[in-house]
Amino acid sequence: QVQLVESGGGLVQAGASLRLSCAASGRTFMWYDMGWFRQASGKEREFVVGITRGGIRTDSVEGRFTISKDNAKDTVYLQMNSLKPSDSAVYYCALRTPGTSTYDVWGQGTQVTVSS
Repeated sequence: QVQLVESGGGLVQAGASLRLSCAASGRTFMWYDMGWFRQASGKEREFVVGITRGGIRTDSVEGRFTISKDNAKDTVYLQMNSLKPSDSAVYYCALRTPGTSTYDVWGQGTQVTVSS
């Protein structure tokens, strides 16, 4: 059974950068699509960025966030730049089998708080 563990969250000031990591165990993720999602307090979880097993990226955060992966380390990263207070949320990484529409393995999340 694959497990995903996020790390790297914390409290930063507006304008700062932060890099989140998501380490996979139990299954190599190079064969899967990976995504980062976030959920702010009182709001629904939303898609942030994704990367397919072939390395094709999609994002929805004005180009400020970048996803990358290191297949050798079974780790996916989320580089976040020019952070805003509105980026404050719990960030989750997730795994999706290529050809399907559902991310079906999720990490426990890591809190990111951006102060103004």
